[in-house]
Amino acid sequence: MTLPRDYRGQTCALARSMEIVGERWTLLILRDAFHGVRRFGEFAAHLGVPRAVLTDRLGTLTEAGVLERSPETGTGRREVYALTPKGVALWPAVRALTAWGEEFHAADGGPRRVFLHAVDEAPLDADGRCTGCSTAVPVADVLVVPGPGLAPASPDDDPVTAALARPHRLLHPLLTTAPTGRSTRGSQR
Repeated sequence: MTLPRDYRGQTCALARSMEIVGERWTLLILRDAFHGVRRFGEFAAHLGVPRAVLTDRLGTLTEAGVLERSPETGTGRREVYALTPKGVALWPAVRALTAWGEEFHAADGGPRRVFLHAVDEAPLDADGRCTGCSTAVPVADVLVVPGPGLAPASPDDDPVTAALARPHRLLHPLLTTAPTGRSTRGSQR
């Protein structure tokens, strides 16, 4: 029996939220969108998700107003995806799940990525507060840097994985030009 895509009969807000963000791959797509991944091919190469599934998940997120799809500036033919304010509001949930994973299912060697406050470069605590100035850090002011658990770079890395090995701010486009060639190897990193 195929599982339904909705939670018929459930009227709580969590069930309604899960209809949008609860399918396999969706939270990883959102994570990558926060990291600045914007193009369909970048999501596909980095995640290793089947293209039909990616199309479906991006469609669901766009239809729900979590992502918006628009023509890429200067190309006219490529489209990019960006988080809407509704999508950005999911940051505390994505951050909390990441912190939970680091606590209970950590990578060997420590966290793969570390979140810092871009203003003073102090680490964020599990609640998203700067450990240096005690400020609740908005997502646009989060700097992501490679952590000790990040595997060394490989020449086979897709362009997103390679870019994620460098410090960058969340919500800023990770790749400013379309990658050459079509890497389909998903690194899961």
